[in-house]
Amino acid sequence: MCGTMGTPSLSLSLWAVLGLALVLVGLWAPCVVSMQPNFIVILADDVGWGDLGANWAETKETPHLDQLAAEGTRFVDFHSAASTCSPSRASLLTGRLGVRNGVTHNFAITSLGGLPLNETTLAEVLREAGYSTGAIGKWHLGHHGRHHPNSRGFDYYFGIPYSHDMGCTDTPGYNLPPCPPCPRHGTAASDSGRPYFLYLALAHMHVPLTPPLPPAPGRGIYGASLREMDALVGRIKEVADSHGKGNTLLWFAGDNGPWAQKCELAGRLGPFVGAWQRQRGGSSAKQTTWEGGHRVPALVYWPGRVPARRTSHALLSVLDIFPTLVALAGAALPPNRRFDGLDVSPVLFGCSDVGHKVLLHPNSGAAGKVGKIEALRLAQYKAFYTTGGAMACDGSTGPAVQHQPPLIFNLDRDIQEQEPLDVASREYQAVLPAISRAYAQALQDIAADNVSVADYSQDPAAIPCCNVQHVGCRCRGAHGATLDPRVEKRTPWLCL
Repeated sequence: MCGTMGTPSLSLSLWAVLGLALVLVGLWAPCVVSMQPNFIVILADDVGWGDLGANWAETKETPHLDQLAAEGTRFVDFHSAASTCSPSRASLLTGRLGVRNGVTHNFAITSLGGLPLNETTLAEVLREAGYSTGAIGKWHLGHHGRHHPNSRGFDYYFGIPYSHDMGCTDTPGYNLPPCPPCPRHGTAASDSGRPYFLYLALAHMHVPLTPPLPPAPGRGIYGASLREMDALVGRIKEVADSHGKGNTLLWFAGDNGPWAQKCELAGRLGPFVGAWQRQRGGSSAKQTTWEGGHRVPALVYWPGRVPARRTSHALLSVLDIFPTLVALAGAALPPNRRFDGLDVSPVLFGCSDVGHKVLLHPNSGAAGKVGKIEALRLAQYKAFYTTGGAMACDGSTGPAVQHQPPLIFNLDRDIQEQEPLDVASREYQAVLPAISRAYAQALQDIAADNVSVADYSQDPAAIPCCNVQHVGCRCRGAHGATLDPRVEKRTPWLCL
């Protein structure tokens, strides 16, 4: 697996830039115009809502993303499906929350499982509909056996199996993985005239941050890394436009909010500071159900189809990517399961600005049970059933508190989530029944669904790196590798 674990953010930038044109040329055929659009989904890691200059005037490092916003539509009430890596990515690729698809928390370097194999991925649906499919970057949905991306619907894959502060890194967040990249695995498609789906999961803005140029005055290493990510997105747009402008939808979003405990290496929340929690200690960003944990920047660009210079306030989610792209491809959703995402193509096209009536927010590593629905959004109201438990920059976590009745905030008046409604107020008493009904209905719907269970068992034999002499850190058959038949049999896909 060293091949896809080769290098972190720097290598993902370099390899993605150098390889993207080849991938797109392979995935795109210039002689045939397909009725089906091409899709590029770019998922940034640990990026803050305020890290986009179009969202937050203090941010100056994102000219290309800001131009993308000017040429497309910016979604300012857009949310990740979870506030940490694996669950968020699983939901993007299935259109289902972790309580349905089984991925409720992150997979480890020793994990044997991954996204349950009975879950159908977006890549599988689109490939069945005639698409060439490729993935570049961070996977984090299982690196063992059939959990490899090439077994989950992707014709082509080049990247790292999980966060780049895992596995090869001996001091997470600081050192760089020592393993060199293996040859790319899979084929980059054809000249068959098929449309393509490219899923690009960036290592930016997850630590360690390794910008290629010395940091400029201002935001230091973080700002330099953000500028690097912005330039990469600009290059992707440029290459995509040169291979089918007007027939390619590009969707940029974040996987969750900033990792607050990383201090100066964490992104900007914008106005979504979770003031109520901050006053009591602990983080209100990544891992939490506060707005800063799951409200992320989002842009959609599709010349001639998605309106330019438009800002949408529709309540949308990463969950919506799956059903929307499936609909635009003329494909059908997988049967025998329920979806949390919506086909929001009318919102993309500017025909509507109505998204979710209710949006559920699961616990992603803060207080409470992982995966459990701990917060709920209903129109402008947001209810919390559990708070606390996530570490802030100062080392505090805040007390874990169960709220019954729930804390309720009116986000129209209190976007900072500073002062919950007084439980005795008319407003609280008026909205509580609707929130309680929505919460109960959501739980009933989940209980009645075809729910998957992920395998979170671990085995040291599944560790792919760190010890460069270990078979898992070598490509199969690589010169100098001592292949242990027992390990080889148990880890047939270690080389991604």
